[in-house]
Amino acid sequence: MENTIEKSEILFLFESKYTIPNGDPFTGEQRYDEETKKVLVSDVRIKRYVRDYFELLGKRIFITENSPIGKTDVKKMVKHLAVEQKQVDIRKVMQSMIDVRLFGGISTIEKKESKVKIDSNDKQLINYHLNITGPTQFALLNPSLNKVDMRLHQNTSVMLSKADNEQGSIATTTVVPYAINQIQGWINPFSAEKSGLIKDDINDLFKAMWNSINNINTRSKSNQSSVLLLQIVYKEPTDKLYGTDRLVNIESEKEDEQIRSMEDYNFNFDKLKAITKSEKVKEIRFYTEIEEIKKQLIGDKFTEMTL
Repeated sequence: MENTIEKSEILFLFESKYTIPNGDPFTGEQRYDEETKKVLVSDVRIKRYVRDYFELLGKRIFITENSPIGKTDVKKMVKHLAVEQKQVDIRKVMQSMIDVRLFGGISTIEKKESKVKIDSNDKQLINYHLNITGPTQFALLNPSLNKVDMRLHQNTSVMLSKADNEQGSIATTTVVPYAINQIQGWINPFSAEKSGLIKDDINDLFKAMWNSINNINTRSKSNQSSVLLLQIVYKEPTDKLYGTDRLVNIESEKEDEQIRSMEDYNFNFDKLKAITKSEKVKEIRFYTEIEEIKKQLIGDKFTEMTL
């Protein structure tokens, strides 16, 4: 069977100014590599951006805190969806969710609990215990292109931290003065066949990545902007290039830690342009709203995308 989904790699760049692009869930502090001094953004954070944006548009997703039955476990969610859709094939139920088609999902229903009531009739579920591997994956941790010195930030609150306190609380955290973050991802055509991924899903993914960064308005993430989205498309589903996470670099007269805006550095796309000569590369698709970047991505195999 011919793959309709092309094998490709994703590079997504966005900038952060005095924000916390990805806080640690236990401490709230920005993920950070002490040795390289680079900011880190996890795959889970990017998938959360995407899922939140899908929900904002009214798309149904599998991993959500806003299900019709409230917070629940995977088994109850799968069975609820089966009843709602009047569908006994759990593979089809899960494939109806865009985040499963993109990122995968599991159903852990056991045989003894594999019946549901549909229209008041007991129905036997099929494919009720399965694991769908997501064809779209991101690097577990994605380092920024520049080194960063984290900055201590303190603020006070008029709200009491404890009932017996007479004054408001003081909070201390660290923020990222400036980072140009790079997210690396992969789209696998073989996994796409099993998850039911279609080309429209990939287009929706790219829109969600771009727009979620630009529109998130939480206190720690408001000052972020999408910069460049690249899709390196391979000719064959088994092709692979080494070191794609190092194809884009920045050059500055300042030290990395002194950078505070895009005016402080220039992009170097020489390595990206060099791979256009590879027989493995079919096309390099890109999207940016910055004219200076567009002017640099002109040539053989470069194609501007629309979102």
